[in-house]
Amino acid sequence: RRRLRGRKTVKRVHVAAAVIRGTDGRILLARRADTQHQGGLWEFPGGKVEADESVLTALGRELQEELGIQVTTARPLIQVQHDYPDKQVLLDVWEVSAFTGEPHGAEGQPLEWVAPRDLQNYEFPAANAPIVAAARLPADYLITPGELETPVLLRGIQKAVAGGIKLIQLRAPNGYDPKYRDLAVDAVGLCAGKAQLMLKGPFEWLGDFPAAGWHMTSAQLRKYASKGRPLPKDRWLAASCHNAEELALAELMDVDFVTLSPVQPTQTHPDAQPLGWEEAAQLIKGFSKPVFLLGGVGPDEREKAWESGAQGVAGIRAFWPEV
Repeated sequence: RRRLRGRKTVKRVHVAAAVIRGTDGRILLARRADTQHQGGLWEFPGGKVEADESVLTALGRELQEELGIQVTTARPLIQVQHDYPDKQVLLDVWEVSAFTGEPHGAEGQPLEWVAPRDLQNYEFPAANAPIVAAARLPADYLITPGELETPVLLRGIQKAVAGGIKLIQLRAPNGYDPKYRDLAVDAVGLCAGKAQLMLKGPFEWLGDFPAAGWHMTSAQLRKYASKGRPLPKDRWLAASCHNAEELALAELMDVDFVTLSPVQPTQTHPDAQPLGWEEAAQLIKGFSKPVFLLGGVGPDEREKAWESGAQGVAGIRAFWPEV
């Protein structure tokens, strides 16, 4: 609870919401009635969690009432706390990947199946922005190794994309030099239309790679957070975070997602003090944007990451293909 100036303390409304994904990958949206709070905007179906309900029970009940479907497979996706001028909400969002029944607007609400990339063309309540990001992002984030020769690195990216990796960071371990820029040009070409490439480097380069997202170092985050977002909302912006202070700066800068590390000891940073799963989960709980856990994790820890509130896992060795 939080006291707002000039108002009495308001209890945060706990809402269960669903990113319902069809077998073709499209996502089901519903339009709010004009008479509702935030009326006329699109939303992810769901509703209020009653005092005696678990989130999953509430979600199942709401989707049955609103859409006439029964949830069979669901997992946590993201929790979002948001303060409107007239209401404070906690959105407890789950991804529903299987259900029975044919979805229909049981309460007369219009429905639409939307490709993830097209979600940004719909108007949602402000609290939904992180959910839109989470719905568009995959569960795995590949970070390229830093010690490979260019031809081997490019072959690896090509193989990773062919293998289904959808989000790739082109790591720059030795500073930002012209060789990295040349490599970035080739990597952009390999990822075009198949995977989202995240580049690193000085903001002066942003205009040279309009198709790429940008992943800031924690040093950049600390330096530039107060100046606001350097990219338009149609380009991905991410940051490397290691503690609550950096997560707060990422929120201030309005990034789309972060990596949080290290969760466990790693070969790359043997001296870094790992957060551990419990601390990582606590940090995620206070942060309302997608988080990829990094450091000693891989596909085997994906479900544990979801249970900790994360979007998924990021890694180098865990996802890099043999080339």
